[in-house]
Amino acid sequence: MTLIDGPRRHPAGGGAARALVILLHGYGSDGDDLIGLAPYWAQALPDVAFVSPHAPFPCEMGPFGRQWFSLGDRSAAAMLAGTRTAADILNGFIDDELARLNLTADRMALVGFSQGTMMSLFVGPRRAQQIAGILGYSGRLIGADVLPAESVTTPPTSLIHGAADDMVPIESLHLAVEGLAAAGIDAEYETRPGLGHSIDEVGLQIGLEFLQRVLAKN
Repeated sequence: MTLIDGPRRHPAGGGAARALVILLHGYGSDGDDLIGLAPYWAQALPDVAFVSPHAPFPCEMGPFGRQWFSLGDRSAAAMLAGTRTAADILNGFIDDELARLNLTADRMALVGFSQGTMMSLFVGPRRAQQIAGILGYSGRLIGADVLPAESVTTPPTSLIHGAADDMVPIESLHLAVEGLAAAGIDAEYETRPGLGHSIDEVGLQIGLEFLQRVLAKN
């Protein structure tokens, strides 16, 4: 089994982690990029640890960066197969991180950007124990047709997408919401006017409020 790892940020409060946020970067990026979201949220989530693993494969489009799966063949079958392979690797990482921090699944949220959102939406509902939530920026839903048969949990989900995204069109947001609904997941969503393939301050605030809600101590 391929092993992955990446940069971590310990809880801002200085104590033991009482929750975990796993940040999943986009195609051609790496964990060092998306861990940059942690400082925006850390003070408001003082008992939360953050980790941003590097995707398992070198990016096929250049000498730098990583990918969760190839975009060389964008057929539905190829994308689904690539996502499944990466999901096995990511699930192993999630299991190890929860064990390392002595946390249960309901204390962990997945946050993704672009291809990282695709991974989050694929892995989250298929995990045996329901996770706290999924926060996805600028992504899409892979394998929507098989999700109703394969999902075993219905984690709270929030999706945020730029209306001017020219890499993952805004239509992907609406298709994701529909596909998740077919699997019993009522995703909340926000469209950001004029925003491209990026995350803005409003999106960060919406994400923070979502994470505060789903990671609130029982």
